[in-house]
Amino acid sequence: MPRYAVFGQPIAHSLSPRIHAAFGEQLGIAVDYRAIESGRETFAQALEAFAQDGGRGANVTLPLKEDAAALCASSSDRARRCGSVNTLVRDGTRWHGDSTDGAGLLGDLRMRHAFDPAGRRVLLLGAGGAARAAAFALADAGVRELVVANRTRERAEALAARLSAARATAWAELDRIGAFDLVANATAAGHAGAGFDLPRSLFAPGALAYDLSYGAAAQPFLAAACGAGAARVVDGLGMLVEQAAESFALWHGRRPETAPVHAALRAHGA
Repeated sequence: MPRYAVFGQPIAHSLSPRIHAAFGEQLGIAVDYRAIESGRETFAQALEAFAQDGGRGANVTLPLKEDAAALCASSSDRARRCGSVNTLVRDGTRWHGDSTDGAGLLGDLRMRHAFDPAGRRVLLLGAGGAARAAAFALADAGVRELVVANRTRERAEALAARLSAARATAWAELDRIGAFDLVANATAAGHAGAGFDLPRSLFAPGALAYDLSYGAAAQPFLAAACGAGAARVVDGLGMLVEQAAESFALWHGRRPETAPVHAALRAHGA
């Protein structure tokens, strides 16, 4: 049976195996999907071993999305644009890379949270692999302005320079850049338990605060956003399910229904 997996570090918490098992059951497709722990220094070797053992597709999460892009012999247009890969498809003896994170984010925002980014002012925190995919998707969705903030300002500037509607700012300037309709956290700070100090001035009336992570990793940002006056705070579980459905369709040729899978995960405490 062809094998599929998600690579990352840490990875034991990942819901991806449950999600893909549920998709397979829904569509009557037998799925062998596992979680494989790998850091940056061992990823290339682990991925090659996986391919030799029947691996035909993989998801990639922190901190490997940019490394995955470098290991691909070919990539989709959206993966090339953002320089980030979260989905690998085996093409003969080579890997083809794609990025489904952006589509997953937009799908979740629009379908579950009734939020259309078009014409909105958006603040994106972070400039890594997940942030890149989100930035290009939001720009393509027609945001009025996208501001990218990162603790290393140079990375924010490098990302913003590739997008016509974007500009960069320093983390220390968050209290001087005005109010936003959407504030999205794409940093990995929550995974390390780090806190956030967010000024109340960031959130416009009715603003949505969105963390691309889910579960415990999302809580520091969401708690800070709630305390700073965000009207709504949501984690990225819906984005995870939506991007997984896009990956599943690339591998199996059929896109599953996401609503029942998302509801089941929430019902079980995710």
